[in-house]
Amino acid sequence: MWPTVEERRVESRPQAGQVGGGSRRGPEGGRAAAPAGAVGERSSPCDLGQSSAVQFPSSRSEVARGSMERWRDRLALVTGASGGIGAAVARALVQQGVKVVGCARTVGNIEELAAECKSAGYPGTLIPYRCDLSNEEDILSMFSAIRSQHSGVDICINNAGLARPDTLLSGSTRGWKDMFNVNVLALSICTREAYQSMKERNVDDGHIININSMSGHRVVPQSVAHFYSATKYAVTALTEGLRQELREAQTHIRATCLKPEDVAQAVIYVLSTPPHVQIGDIQMRPTEQMT
Repeated sequence: MWPTVEERRVESRPQAGQVGGGSRRGPEGGRAAAPAGAVGERSSPCDLGQSSAVQFPSSRSEVARGSMERWRDRLALVTGASGGIGAAVARALVQQGVKVVGCARTVGNIEELAAECKSAGYPGTLIPYRCDLSNEEDILSMFSAIRSQHSGVDICINNAGLARPDTLLSGSTRGWKDMFNVNVLALSICTREAYQSMKERNVDDGHIININSMSGHRVVPQSVAHFYSATKYAVTALTEGLRQELREAQTHIRATCLKPEDVAQAVIYVLSTPPHVQIGDIQMRPTEQMT
């Protein structure tokens, strides 16, 4: 039943926060082979339908054995980290020893998650940051703070997204703009700034991951989802365009697009593959999904 939001809705805008603590360790040259995988499925009850199977490592220890070591103590930005997919991804990265800046318009949940991760003794760190992703100045301020306090971004996970029940024939222009600003423009701005951060520090093994939707691969017969679907088709095109531009730039920075309900394990798998492996897209759905 619409509205369904598979990513995080954007709340009212507070002042931008401060990034705290920690230092960045430079890229390491680990080139471990990708771990053997077992097929697993992840359902997507809030994705209006379908996804498809993907190969995962069958346990977290398989992922952790050496293949994630090159990311240890390096910095990942996770947008929309206050709940759901974003929170799960942030936690999984911290468990792997990654330093994570988790951003959202309200950071109470992220602060609680950071405390949980610290109490659990995870080797990484979660740093909450307030950011209104519909505001370019907020995004640029966040990247500036990361640059000054942590050198820069090595992994950018564009997870934040927004759905409004605005149809094509009677929807509000404001609703369309809200979805476009968060789902397309914010993702593009974060991608650009993350790439520039990597480039200026000669980081050639970074990774940009877009958490997309199956709505970016097919149009369901629900009028309230059609503009939202258009923004997600844009994400699909942007991810492939990014892959092509990174190749043209002769860089080994990778681009990946994901569409799940619970993608934390898939994100870790994608990051754990050796630098010469490019996973461009993962689609998942429940095994009993009808459409």
